[in-house]
Amino acid sequence: MTTGHPAGASPLSAADLAALRENLHEQLLFRREQLARLAEPVSSRAEGRRREDAGQLEVGVRLAASARMVLADVEAALRRMDDGTYGICRRCGRPMDRQWLTVVPQARDCAGCLRRRDGRR
Repeated sequence: MTTGHPAGASPLSAADLAALRENLHEQLLFRREQLARLAEPVSSRAEGRRREDAGQLEVGVRLAASARMVLADVEAALRRMDDGTYGICRRCGRPMDRQWLTVVPQARDCAGCLRRRDGRR
């Protein structure tokens, strides 16, 4: 995929970056709120409800782990925005497609590199 941009140069406009930053910030707030809710004691989350069974507790643990991973990815993407490396694939060094970043704004790798990594062509 040739973009016409030199390696290491982002094809994103200032408006693209602003919209993506806003999206990432919303995700950041959502994930922090989600983690806070998941950390609340069961009794305050579900007054009058029977105790969660082991399966529900396992789901909560997995949700929290996933939320922490996404939160870390979002924070890293915001740091890349701040240091000017956002939108550059960490594997091939080429600019990522704007549409890809719109779908996965915290992406570290371009869609092509992810397909190659996963063995898909």
